[in-house]
Amino acid sequence: MSIRPRAAVPEILSQHLDDAIVLRGVRSVLVTSPHAKLHQLARTDERLAAHLDGLSVSGEHGVTLSTAALESPGLGQIFVSGLLALERRDAAQIERLLALVGVVPEAERALSSAFGWAAAPLLRGLTGTLLRGATPAARWLGIAACAQHRVDPGDALPAALADTDALLRRRALRAAGELGRHDLLPQVLAQADDPDPAAGLAASASAVRLGDRSQALEHLRKVAVQPGPLQAEALMLSLFTADAEAARALVRQLAPGGSPMRTLIRAAGWAGDAHVVPWLLNHMKADPKLARVAGEAFSFITGADLAYLDLDRKPPEGEVFGPNDDPAEADVAMDEDDGLPWPDADKLAAWWQMQGSRFTPGTRYFVGEPPSVAHCLSVLKNGFQRQRMAAADYLCLLAPGTALFNAAAPAWRQQRQLAQMQA
Repeated sequence: MSIRPRAAVPEILSQHLDDAIVLRGVRSVLVTSPHAKLHQLARTDERLAAHLDGLSVSGEHGVTLSTAALESPGLGQIFVSGLLALERRDAAQIERLLALVGVVPEAERALSSAFGWAAAPLLRGLTGTLLRGATPAARWLGIAACAQHRVDPGDALPAALADTDALLRRRALRAAGELGRHDLLPQVLAQADDPDPAAGLAASASAVRLGDRSQALEHLRKVAVQPGPLQAEALMLSLFTADAEAARALVRQLAPGGSPMRTLIRAAGWAGDAHVVPWLLNHMKADPKLARVAGEAFSFITGADLAYLDLDRKPPEGEVFGPNDDPAEADVAMDEDDGLPWPDADKLAAWWQMQGSRFTPGTRYFVGEPPSVAHCLSVLKNGFQRQRMAAADYLCLLAPGTALFNAAAPAWRQQRQLAQMQA
């Protein structure tokens, strides 16, 4: 049944658009947040959906307003415009938005997420047209849409893996791992040494998720010890697949390679070996700038929720972390640990004194237990977002060829899938 456009009140419509743009930005932070859980993401998604519905039912008024907002295109503006274009099957507007990819920094992420947010019926017919598109950008969006919904694009995926367009090829390489396309492992592996570093990482990460433990893993470990934007993913997957001895050896290579201490601390959490807990406790006491990330690593290993168990404390007085109100301050980078609890090292030491005997050094722990399918499903249901994303990876590593659970999908879709997986 079609929705009949309602008479638009300009002020209300503008508020719908402004709030949708802001909430899309909030959502992008929550998805990778160390303190948000699925139910919190669901509340934001419900609010975002309500504002999007307000724009949708206004018909042309909402389209006109969202198009005008593209004069200053950003993540939220492109996301909203893309969704409205999808609802109207407006191929011309989608084409105009595709022209922003590679020009506007947020365009790629915004368009991909718009197609990921949309309900599957809106994509029927359109996705196939995109996959057969004459331009690499159209085919990229078709692959991205399928991957977001974990729908196999069929023969279009191996064709995209061989494409000369770097953006399309990188997305296809990631999609192969996300979709569990084990049949494409040889083709993916062949690109692990791609001269484009991002493509090489995408190939290696997907190959490891698909079951390779030799060539791709070797490449990941090389990237894992090199500071830079590709390091975190390579390091995390390398440690998730390493035994205790190999994990320790990899972590020992980080400091001589120039990795900062916070990277070593995060790596200790990903490695999951309880023998590092006293070392983490020391860092909580020694340096306020490292206390919260050390607390997160502690929780990543032990499963202890510091705030819930009252193992946290008030922030230290007189310390400023992240940007401040001083216009002369050159450092405007966001606080990397925003949202993490401040650990009380003494309380944690006492907790560890009581609970530590159940953790065996040399055994991998992930949020309190050795990784297993049942435990990872529990983390996906109840864990924090960073833990949930790690749980999705573990499920792939435990059963290569399994589709990667999309912990960034709309919350209601995740909840429905989890109910099916746990039935």
